[in-house]
Amino acid sequence: MGNSTMDGARRAKIDSRLLATASVGTRNAALALAADALWDRRADIAAENEKDLKAAREAGLPDPIVKRLDFGEKKLADTIAGVREMIGLSDPLGRVLLKRELDADLLLTQVTCPIGVIGVIFESRPDALVQIASLCLKSGNCAILKGGSEAQASNRILFEIIHEAGIRAGLPQSFLTLLESRSEITELLSCHESVDLIIPRGSNEFVRYIMDHSEIPVMGHSDGICHVYVDKAADLEKAVSIIIDSKTQYVAACNTAETVLVHEAIAKAVIPKLQESLRGNNVRIHATKPVQDILAEARDGAGAGAGAPASNVRTAPASEDDFRTEYLDYIVSMKIVEDIDEAIFHINVFGSHHTDAIVTEDDEAAGRFFAGVDSAGVYRNCSTRFADGYRYGFGAEVGISTGKLHARGPVGLDGLVTYKYLLEGNGNIVADYAEGRRAFHFRDL
Repeated sequence: MGNSTMDGARRAKIDSRLLATASVGTRNAALALAADALWDRRADIAAENEKDLKAAREAGLPDPIVKRLDFGEKKLADTIAGVREMIGLSDPLGRVLLKRELDADLLLTQVTCPIGVIGVIFESRPDALVQIASLCLKSGNCAILKGGSEAQASNRILFEIIHEAGIRAGLPQSFLTLLESRSEITELLSCHESVDLIIPRGSNEFVRYIMDHSEIPVMGHSDGICHVYVDKAADLEKAVSIIIDSKTQYVAACNTAETVLVHEAIAKAVIPKLQESLRGNNVRIHATKPVQDILAEARDGAGAGAGAPASNVRTAPASEDDFRTEYLDYIVSMKIVEDIDEAIFHINVFGSHHTDAIVTEDDEAAGRFFAGVDSAGVYRNCSTRFADGYRYGFGAEVGISTGKLHARGPVGLDGLVTYKYLLEGNGNIVADYAEGRRAFHFRDL
């Protein structure tokens, strides 16, 4: 990043004022050029991605990380489709949120504008770089990106392609910056005069570290400890299908279900069916004692015998730590609850406020769950895997925010803008209003 991260951040701050005034036509042209260039250079991208994959395998990295690293042609095509979809989205800048006449010749307008310079520290997913860069570009924000070191070769070529496309479209030089060394993160966190927002994507511990070591506002994307609660009024077929999808559709994602809660009234009917389906998908269950008892009863009833080896049923005892664990693996915790109130309590205590679902045909139970669960996404009768900017129609997402201020849930274009107040007068002065010569009439237009 030039001479230093701090110098680069200063340049980005200067260029952020230029990018903020770039027309939506210019920003969309940059995205279109980037999409074309990414596809034209797919062979080069594949070669660089293979370097990362080879290094990851040689280093013995876990399979979920290797899977995240893989940026094959299908995933590239899907990512480019997301960029093109973003071009068609309306301009998030300059939208009028409020227009109010304070007096006959005093007009107040609230309009959206870019945040400025956003630093994003993200995991080893090459597609994340493309999505984040595109979202920041469309929303008029300069971006400073730091991806996982495991994806360094992939990130470098993707950055070069997008940066070149933006320059060709007429964007300022520092609209996009790539950091590559871990030491640059520490320096980035000290750039509070130049960087307006930090978005860290990772564990709760990582997000907390960022918050504790920077004066820059942080929008945290923390752990995804997501739940599916099977209510006593659940449709069993829906429940099994939703849980299997939530757990296995893409096991390394933050919106993957890590805990299943089952109402005691339906436990004996659903748990054996669910265990059979989970076993068929190579999922291991970390079960509380009541869940283990039901599985043992079902096994004995099927003639397996009390001494059947644990490996056949793929269960292990569940501890309290299990309910606080984001596995990102083919493991799920399972617990029986007395009622919906216990389910809501468990989710609010052990969850990460990301995405949690109820399976029920009871409208009253669904309403109680919606009101009681304190999460960014609360679902009924559908998979937790829908918690995604693309699936929400945002085009993509820069991350998931589990906080409650500014943006919550998948952070798309609307989460990357703030607003300003514009006031137009005709020589108006406060003294006239303070001393009673004039009066406000506050009329929304």
